[in-house]
Amino acid sequence: MYWDWKFSNLVSLLFLGFALCLYFQFHTYPSPSSPLHIDNMAEDASPESIYDFTVKDIRGNDVSLSEYRGQVVLVVNVASKCGLTQSNYKELNVLYEKYKNQGFEILAFPCNQFGGQEPGTNEQIQEATCSMFKAEFPIFDKVEVNGKNAAPLYKFLKSEKGRYFGDAIKWNFTKFLVNKEGKVVERYAPTTSPLNIEKDIRDLLGSS
Repeated sequence: MYWDWKFSNLVSLLFLGFALCLYFQFHTYPSPSSPLHIDNMAEDASPESIYDFTVKDIRGNDVSLSEYRGQVVLVVNVASKCGLTQSNYKELNVLYEKYKNQGFEILAFPCNQFGGQEPGTNEQIQEATCSMFKAEFPIFDKVEVNGKNAAPLYKFLKSEKGRYFGDAIKWNFTKFLVNKEGKVVERYAPTTSPLNIEKDIRDLLGSS
């Protein structure tokens, strides 16, 4: 009787252990085809182009940058009260008017991280860019471009085109030129005149 009891308990313990193994296998680690596994893969996947990002426009609406697929894009962090503001907006307007019908787009992201030179609300920024600077290209939600709260898009841009002394944005009107495949091909300093990069834009557009 004693040995029968021991054997019965041993069988019960083995069965319980087997059941626990099955439970943790199927409930803790999702199969490759399960939705949870796919979601985790999506979260871990590294962005390959700007088309992998969704940003907010100046009114707070979501905009997928895949909308600009096949276009040459210039991404610029802008400010309304900077010494570079007037000249940059003027020349950006010239480029936009000249090439917008050839597949060129400018995406402007207000930022207040440099000297507090973009302090206004989104509504105030929109009013200034339209009435004072006559900008017709898209203006997006105010973002941070450096630090732990930097917009994911800007983290990607900087990772693609860093600098010898770090990838941080140095000032307002840093410019990133993106090709028709959504890849960053060049980064320009804040002091680089927009008209000085016109040739690079033409080359990417295939214009003569």
